Amino acid sequence: MKIALYASTAVVALAAFGTVAAQARDTIQIAGSSTVLPFSSIVAEEFGATFPEFNTPVVGSGGTGGGFRQFCEGVGENTIDIANASRPIRDSEREACNAAGVTDIREIQFGFDGIVFASSATGADFALKPEHVYKAIAAKVTVDGALVDNPYTTWDQVDPSLPNQPIALAIPGSNHGTREVFQEKVVAPGAEAAGLPEGLSEEEAEAAVTTFRQDVVVEIAGDYTETLARLTADKNTIGVFGLSFYDQNKDTLKVATIDGVVPSLETVAAGEYPVSRPLYFYVKGQHIGTIPGLAEFTEYFISEGMSGQGGTLESAGLIPQPAEVTAEVLATFLGQ
Repeated sequence: MKIALYASTAVVALAAFGTVAAQARDTIQIAGSSTVLPFSSIVAEEFGATFPEFNTPVVGSGGTGGGFRQFCEGVGENTIDIANASRPIRDSEREACNAAGVTDIREIQFGFDGIVFASSATGADFALKPEHVYKAIAAKVTVDGALVDNPYTTWDQVDPSLPNQPIALAIPGSNHGTREVFQEKVVAPGAEAAGLPEGLSEEEAEAAVTTFRQDVVVEIAGDYTETLARLTADKNTIGVFGLSFYDQNKDTLKVATIDGVVPSLETVAAGEYPVSRPLYFYVKGQHIGTIPGLAEFTEYFISEGMSGQGGTLESAGLIPQPAEVTAEVLATFLGQ
């Protein structure tokens, strides 16, 4: 794998923030989204090298949902400072944060990424539509006007234009923000295009869209390296990745088109590729001024040289957002 995942050892003191601030932890702790992980790791290493007065932040994974759970555990040196996320924080997560005393939550949107369907570089070419994906993975599909157990075993049974290859997909687990975008921008429109029988209750209709097969679908709770391992072990498997991860592994992967569009930095930035999303990290404002370098790290992350056009993260696969958007994000962060 080409992306280096960086980590260092955190120094954790015993005193609580409210008692002896001088003994508080002196290393920024970050966890969350697998998609944001490589970007955050690069910034952490560059930050440590550029600002020797601060320790290099510790960056972990765990998925967007897992990151928010840690972030919302409370305020204090035993809780993380930043949650990486490939989707916005939910109201329920914000409520959990507030209930635990985390009331100053600062959202930082820093760019965009796409979600791609990729398989072995030596495998067949795939020109997918959301309807194809839905028909391949749904536990039940509509056949002759009735909802029945999914009968498809190969892709060409789903649509004759697709390869005669066994259906096998590795998709993000429910702890990943990528999963929610996959559901929202691929599965849901795919189900609409395929059509559901009339007369279904609301619960039945929801189940038809959210219940996946167990025989051909594997849900990956770990990061993208685990998905990549699945593809390496089984050449028939198609994996769901962030565009940035695919971009760093082009030599071993082949990407599918979606609705005829090839995913790339250019097609996502132009709004042509239909499966894209903004990326975020969330800063615990109550830790600013207590954890050394937290405000400086945030500003460095969204600096032009790091996440702007032509910046370090663009070369790592980030699609930069307009400079005026970043300026608004920074102003909001500093003004809170």
